[in-house]
Parts: sequence; structure tokens; C-alpha cells
Amino acid sequence: MKLKSILKVGAIAATVAIAASCNNATEKTETEEVGTKEEIVEKELKNIMSKNTAVGLAIAAVKDGEIVYTKSLGYKNLEKRIPLADNDILRIASISKSFTATGIMQLVEQGKLSLDADVSDLVGFTVRNPNYPDTPVTVRMLLSHTSSMSDANGYFSINKVNPDSSSTWKKAWSNYEPGSGYQYCNLGYNTLGTILERVSGERFDKYIVNHILKPLGVYGGYEVSTLDPTRFIQIYKYDKSNKGYTCSYDAYDPQEEEIKNYIMGHSAPIFSPTGGLKISATDLAKVMMMHMNQGTLNGVKIIDSSSAALMQSRITPTENENEYYGMAMINSDYLIKGKMMVGHDGIALGAYTAMYWSPEEKFGLVIFTNGCEYKHDRVLANILCETAECVYDNILK
Repeated sequence: MKLKSILKVGAIAATVAIAASCNNATEKTETEEVGTKEEIVEKELKNIMSKNTAVGLAIAAVKDGEIVYTKSLGYKNLEKRIPLADNDILRIASISKSFTATGIMQLVEQGKLSLDADVSDLVGFTVRNPNYPDTPVTVRMLLSHTSSMSDANGYFSINKVNPDSSSTWKKAWSNYEPGSGYQYCNLGYNTLGTILERVSGERFDKYIVNHILKPLGVYGGYEVSTLDPTRFIQIYKYDKSNKGYTCSYDAYDPQEEEIKNYIMGHSAPIFSPTGGLKISATDLAKVMMMHMNQGTLNGVKIIDSSSAALMQSRITPTENENEYYGMAMINSDYLIKGKMMVGHDGIALGAYTAMYWSPEEKFGLVIFTNGCEYKHDRVLANILCETAECVYDNILK
């Protein structure tokens, strides 16, 4: 493993310099007049970055079926001072769940899988909450985080829930009956990635690329060695006590040994179906438009409208007020205060991401930051909410 470096950013001037850096723009002096709406927005976005001590910020906004605004500010590589560009790709954390769920829905539509199938019949070992041994755990429950499975035993291997492989497997279960409550669970989605692989017969990462990304004409993937390393947006954790950043090198670990020893139908969690997709904000906005169009984009159908509606439905309330989970999709009003939107967000390794749209107003937003001081007045990080409200007020409204 590479030695992680601490990048000191203690001085206010250094922090402002990071936030103010951007592509294709020259800093204006206070005496210059800002002439266009885009310049006004850019200035406000830089202020938001400065306030949240952000390394980089990538945005793509959609209105009425078109991408109407993109902007990349700050750095994709802080050590080398490389500016962030619109086609750079980030490990997007839990928004990745929507791709896993989309793949599962494709298999359901093809009659290869049932949402109510017992997970035990799909993964090759018994999957049961020990407190409720007679209650089946179903695919539908994993998709909606209602299976009672938890991450308390870890989630980077399906062995964590396998009684034959783990002496601590019981730790992976909550006390409520499967289907009767909600608990967000990464292990559940890594299990779904394994199911997708076993049912389709195609390695998880390749399935998502071949059946979702390529048909939509977007660039991205899970296997690091197949992607252009010059496009990676490095991710940084902010250390408040040191006022500095630690680079999360593991975000783009090529996992050569793990892939060399890959076992089909078992090893899918190494690609992290729960959070490991790498894609640009602009290309993710295109995927978002597919969901906004109920499963189809530019004549290319990825899933049926009925599957899209089910993913976007309000299956269960979450632990947050006025928030509901469907199948890898959330209904909430946290990104833009007072506006109920649909989508998903993610937090991992220092990155904060959001992909949300308004079915009513027909606009959507994708927002990435690859490192910031985490502040939150609502459920989501302030930088996501403040950026969303800035772009909505000045571009989308």
C-alpha cells in the first residue's frame, strides 16, 4: 500500500486558492464588472468551495431532457495542482447502487430472476436472520434495505453473512424481522452484485459496462486497469485538526492480485457493487436522464418504465424525516430545501456526491466534490446543498 501523504492547507490564502482554481477562467479583480450569469454563478460556486474548504467541484445540470450547464472547478490532483475537467472520472460512492439495481431489474424483466426469490437459493448458502430463521430474505428486501441485514460484520465479502465461512455471521443481522424495517446496508448491495453475476453468468463489472454504460454511450467502469488513469479525480479526506488533506490512494487500487484470483459468483464485492463505479459528472447526468425518462434515453431502452417506477417509488421510510427509499433511489427534500427530489447520494473516502432530479419540474443535478470539510445543516453535506441551490436559482429556475 502506498504511504498516504498529508497536504497542509492551514493558511486562509491557500484554502482560497484551492477553491478559486478552475479551468478556462481567469480570476477577476474586485474592480472588474462581472458581465454574464455564468460568471456570477462561477464566483458564487468558488465562494461555496472556499467556505467548505473544497479541493474540487464538478457539476452537471439537466433541464427538460438536455444538459444545460457543466462546470469543473478546483483540482483533480492536489499534489500536482492539476485542474479538474468535465470529462474526469470519480469513484462515485453509493450512487453506484443505482447501477446494480438497474442490472437486477434487467434480469427480472428477462424472466431470469424474481424480486421475491429467496436469496439463499441464489448465492449458494443459507441467508437467514438467526432471530427469524423461518423468514426468507428476498431480492426485493436487499434492494430496499429492508432485509434486516447490516454492515456490523463488514461488507467487502459475502462470507460476512455466510454461516459456513464466518464465526461472526450472526453479527450481520439486526433484531427486527426481514421485511419489517429499514436499515441502510452496503453488504446487501454487494450481495446483489454477486446475485447479478451468478444469474447473468457475466462478471459483475463487465455486465454493468456492457448492458448499461455502453448502450448509453457513456464512459466509466469498475476495473481500474481498464480506465484512463489520467482522468481519475483523486479523492482527499480533510483533517480538521491538521487543516490538511490525506489522499485516498485506495480509491483507485488496481486490485491486480484479487482480480487474478477472482472466483465467479463469489468475488463481486471486490468491485464494490455498493459504491465502486467511476464515471464523470457529465456522463452520470446522461444516466440520470435515462431514469428521468423512465428507463429510456434517446431511443435506447435500458429498463422498462414499470421497473423505473418501482426503483423510484417510496417503499419504506428511512431514519430521516420526509425521506423514503425505493430500490437504489431516494425520495427526499434535502438537496434543495422544500423540493421533493428523486435520486441517490454518496459518501466515501472523502468524496461527497449527489444525483437528484425533480420529476415535477423536469430538472436534475449531478454534483461531485473530491474532498472538503464536512459540514451539514441538513442530512446532506452543505457543499452539495449550497451548490444545488446556487445552480437551481441561477441556471435552472
